[in-house]
Amino acid sequence: MSNRVALVTGSATGLGKRMIIDLAKEGYDVIVNYRQSKEKALSLKREVEETYHVKATCLQGDISKFEDVERIVNEALQIHGKIDILVNNAGPFVFDYKDLVDYSLEEWDSMLNGNMSSVFYLVKLLVPLMRENKWGRIINFGFSDADSAPAWVHRSAYAASKVGLVSLTKTLSLEEAKHGITVNMVCPGDIVHPWKEATIEQTTQTNDADDTPIGRVGSGEDISRVVRFLCDEKSDFITGAVIPVTGGKKSFV
Repeated sequence: MSNRVALVTGSATGLGKRMIIDLAKEGYDVIVNYRQSKEKALSLKREVEETYHVKATCLQGDISKFEDVERIVNEALQIHGKIDILVNNAGPFVFDYKDLVDYSLEEWDSMLNGNMSSVFYLVKLLVPLMRENKWGRIINFGFSDADSAPAWVHRSAYAASKVGLVSLTKTLSLEEAKHGITVNMVCPGDIVHPWKEATIEQTTQTNDADDTPIGRVGSGEDISRVVRFLCDEKSDFITGAVIPVTGGKKSFV
């Protein structure tokens, strides 16, 4: 049987890059999606192909735009013939602290389109193909405690989009269960940029515990381990789950 094929959105850098590396290590063919980081995407493609001998493809596109998503999917299918695993990692974030009424219309649209509508676009195109194959894995990303719909002052647009995605995740998991498709959400803790591409071993070599109860900072590998587990053939009994990966740290909202 040919390798399973995994599309990870926003995967040239950060958590997405770590997931591409670790999925390739497990023998999955991988699709690296990027918006602007072309050279980093190509470098990652070479790395996983040379190290793990899997097929890797780089596809540019803004997943908040349906026309880009349609092109990405069509190009991926021409190259790989299928997409078995969809990891919706990409998602915009407004770093400025703002009250809800101070968001511009463009920022609001960006948050909702990039974090929730993008998932709908990809699911609409890929789920029919997964149904044909009677197998699929869809993994969405939230934030700590997203499933309790918490207030998050100055992050209202992002929080609203991700909390909406919780309901979408759970609903889709019920609709697609009979087709052999699982749908889950992973909710990372506050993993900062220096550690998003890091391994767990690398985090043990720093004294920066970041007041996390387990005594170390979080890493990209902490997230990718959960993603890999959910992608496993035998993980079909887990669907509709919202899984926090926070090191025990209470919500930062």
